[in-house]
Amino acid sequence: MAIAKPEAQLPASETTTIGSYCLVIAKALESCGVDSARVFRAVGIPIELSTDPLSRLPTETLTKLYRACVEVTNNPYFGLIVAKLIQANNLHALGYALASSSTLMDFCQRLERYFRLVSQAARVSISTVDDKVFLRCELLTEVCGETEDAFFGFLVLTMRSLYKPTFNPIRVELCHAMPLEGAGPYEALCCSPVTFSNKVGLLVFNKADLEQQLDGSCPELAQMNDHIATQYLARIDKGDVVTRVIQKIIEFLPSGECSREKVADALCMSPATMQRKLSLRDAKFQQLLDDTRKELACSYVQQPSRSMTEITFLLGFTDSSNFTRAFKRWTGTSPTHFKSSMSVEEI
Repeated sequence: MAIAKPEAQLPASETTTIGSYCLVIAKALESCGVDSARVFRAVGIPIELSTDPLSRLPTETLTKLYRACVEVTNNPYFGLIVAKLIQANNLHALGYALASSSTLMDFCQRLERYFRLVSQAARVSISTVDDKVFLRCELLTEVCGETEDAFFGFLVLTMRSLYKPTFNPIRVELCHAMPLEGAGPYEALCCSPVTFSNKVGLLVFNKADLEQQLDGSCPELAQMNDHIATQYLARIDKGDVVTRVIQKIIEFLPSGECSREKVADALCMSPATMQRKLSLRDAKFQQLLDDTRKELACSYVQQPSRSMTEITFLLGFTDSSNFTRAFKRWTGTSPTHFKSSMSVEEI
């Protein structure tokens, strides 16, 4: 299958993917009757890969592995086989957080925030226009078509399993060229039109579908794994100042002393240096603080075990009235009304 090329290219040797992803590829090979250990040895990849997200594989090595898999199975749709075998634990904390999301919109936004934990080869972004939601996957380096197939196939299948069996995207756009054998397997999996050779990968959904409450929603579990994902992202990409600042904000909020100065000091830089680095990412400390508080607040309020007093403390507010005012500013409603409305949606 053809290699999908990004407009602004980074060296494939400088971008990585979570190592445990290869465990799924090995399982896909075995399902095709192929000795996965032999294929991995031929490519030079140790089969004894851990589920630690710090165990990473260069994108170019992953491409070599996929090429060998397609050759040995003689199956141009091998990536779609992999898509059907990816499980939450293969994506570490992000996988568990996705599976615990409150809605599919929550799922997509979480994917947008933490995708780099799984792969640095692409950037995921979400936008809404009228009654449609667009999930874009912009390639940052050259990737093989099988990588794209596995990712998009996994998204459709996982979102369908979390919501309902009849859930389908409106349309799918892939960057790589269509296999000579045709688009049949893609259309069968997605149950929607699929086009190829596009500049950006794209899934389009009905907004109403993405706003429905999911039966498996678990805000506590989602939030716990969000924190783990943030911590690992800061370790994987130490140059990502935004992620590192957010990690420290989450750490310091309960103390009530989450100042610009304290966060900068924890990152071993002056407040001016931190703000300069944030500015290069079009970010500001106060906005990151506000956004992080809002995200945590919406999650905490949905958790039955959390009292308003505890939530106030965890977010670093001096009293409940200050928290309530901030929450109304963020959401347009009170924490109590927000919590009751979410409970009604779940019934």
